[in-house]
Amino acid sequence: MALVEAIGLERRTQRDFGFAAGIVAILAILFLPIPAVLIDIGLAFSIALSVLILMVALWIQKPLEFSSFPTVLLIATLLRLALGIATTRLILSHGQNGVGAAGHVIQGFSQFVMSGDFVIGIVVFAILITVNFLVITKGATRIAEVGARFTLDAIPGKQMAIDADLNAGLIDDKEAQRRRRELEEESAFFGSMDGASKFVRGEAVASLIVIAVNIFGGIIIGTTRHGMPLSTAADVFTKLSVGDGLVSQIPALVVSLAAGLLVSKGGTRGTAEQAVLGQLGAYPRALAVAAALMLLFALVPGLPFLPFVALSALLGSIAYVIPRRAAEKRAVEAAKAAAEEERKQAASRDSVKDSLKTPEIELCLGRHLSAQGLGGQAELSHRVAKMRRKFAVQYGFVVPDIKLSDSLSLPPKSYQIRIHGTAAATQEMRPGQALVVVGEGPEPDVPGEEVREPAFGMRALWVMDSYAAEVRRAGFEPVDGTSVLLTHLSEVIRNNLPHLLSYKDMRALIDRLDPEYKRLLEEICPSQISYSGLQAVLKLLLSERVSIRNLHLILEAIAEISPHARRAEQIAEHVRMRIAQQICGDLAEDGTLSVLRLGSRWDLSFHQSLKRDAKGEVIEFDIDPRLVEQFGSEAAEAIRARQRETHVFALVTAPDARPYVRMIIERIFPTLPVLSHLEIARGVEIKSLGTIS
Repeated sequence: MALVEAIGLERRTQRDFGFAAGIVAILAILFLPIPAVLIDIGLAFSIALSVLILMVALWIQKPLEFSSFPTVLLIATLLRLALGIATTRLILSHGQNGVGAAGHVIQGFSQFVMSGDFVIGIVVFAILITVNFLVITKGATRIAEVGARFTLDAIPGKQMAIDADLNAGLIDDKEAQRRRRELEEESAFFGSMDGASKFVRGEAVASLIVIAVNIFGGIIIGTTRHGMPLSTAADVFTKLSVGDGLVSQIPALVVSLAAGLLVSKGGTRGTAEQAVLGQLGAYPRALAVAAALMLLFALVPGLPFLPFVALSALLGSIAYVIPRRAAEKRAVEAAKAAAEEERKQAASRDSVKDSLKTPEIELCLGRHLSAQGLGGQAELSHRVAKMRRKFAVQYGFVVPDIKLSDSLSLPPKSYQIRIHGTAAATQEMRPGQALVVVGEGPEPDVPGEEVREPAFGMRALWVMDSYAAEVRRAGFEPVDGTSVLLTHLSEVIRNNLPHLLSYKDMRALIDRLDPEYKRLLEEICPSQISYSGLQAVLKLLLSERVSIRNLHLILEAIAEISPHARRAEQIAEHVRMRIAQQICGDLAEDGTLSVLRLGSRWDLSFHQSLKRDAKGEVIEFDIDPRLVEQFGSEAAEAIRARQRETHVFALVTAPDARPYVRMIIERIFPTLPVLSHLEIARGVEIKSLGTIS
């Protein structure tokens, strides 16, 4: 390991010395006379470097991948200027020897590009200077200047966005550091590009000065020092000077083009081919219109037929091919996405961690029910979704998703309702049959099997669907199997509402509050009551099927009592009194609340069983077990008698004894509401059903 690190350090040191030596060599060219052979090598290297810079600018994905471009541009510009000075020295000192005095590269350009005529060379050089100076360099400079300004102005907003994502937990510290570093590099890059683009403009001006110096200086030296005729001196030195200018200006034009491509790329990702051709070819209709226009030009008299027809055919074929390739690409991507999703699902099924996750509500169907008994999963899923919406309106929070699954461990015609992975109810269904609820009354005169209705435990009969019409004529209403199952599921959920209100659900309810109530919550939580204590109060309300839809009223009631009471049970009792109007309204039928009173005897018994402290608060419930048994039997008899007469009613008792009466009654009648006298709202019409005594 140490040997590898030593070799790497040695190589880095060699590269450092080599790079420094190259810079020193460029500086040496400015002052020392250089042979023509080395000049040819330097000019060839300058052309190769400019082409390399252009290719890198074409193929990078984003501008920051070539963040060293300003430094490379400075070095390339310095190299061309140094070579220009060296060639000027050769031209002025050995120009009398002919067009080969400054090396073969300049001689080749003077003969090939200028075709041996220096006037053509001057015109070409002037055009290159104009294109480079007024078009490419000027535009790139402006883009770099505006890009630098906008980038610097956008830095505070981008930094705030990074901090916001970090605080929201969308990214971690490492990602935030990476984004900040990328932001710093982006601002530094565009700032450097704003100044680096001035190098190319300055070089274009310097090229004009150098070529003018070479021409006029060469003519003067040739005629005065070497006795050359004026025409010969003008021809030789003009060819040499213009050839030198072309050799230096062509790489400068290439580098300017690279700079323009780099700064004009902006926020576009991908190579230049992807950015340009991909976007131009993304609209087949535009290509089709262009093809039609080219065909029209081909048919116009006087215009050449073949070029426009060829272009029309090319554009038309591209417009025809692109949509099909796009469709094939989408199909391939969809297949890949489906394969990836299937792979993730398979991995999820095989994952041990995922097996630890249990759904909050799960409805498991036996094999026979899942296959044909309930009319398909789609209909059942739709009705389950409607049931969840009904619960949200009725109880003020969204119950968790109900997972539908198949289970081979269940009997084929059975279903099971699970709460947090624990079986809460298991029942057998009869596909092809309907359930007729008869209660304590007579039965219809049709063949059937007597059972207990699963939701409420009432007497019922399973009868064949073919007897449905006869059952209706007898005054009964047959219920299909799906409705029986959903009614059972609904009742199980009602019985487990406090277990289904998670801390996450409570926080979601709080987040939907108005700003004023959020401030009220900040005043009492956590100084007077913790968020878990608030959740406990809401669970106590839901355990007696009291809706929490009016959460703002509940918070106001909690704010009233929380400075004076800490126990969730005490706070819940106070909340019940404050929302008495809602409780009575939910229990009343046709505006009338039917009540069954406890009776003076049992009121006195429960009152004497409450042990209080010095402050008068109840600290213990001490009652004789024989009294509890007697109360249970008497209450059951009275309640069953009223249930046969009245559909909905409430048991009313004293405020202090209400929680303990409810504790006894819920073992026998879990759904029977137990109210205190203080929970009967003013203005509610009361219908007394009698007393338990």
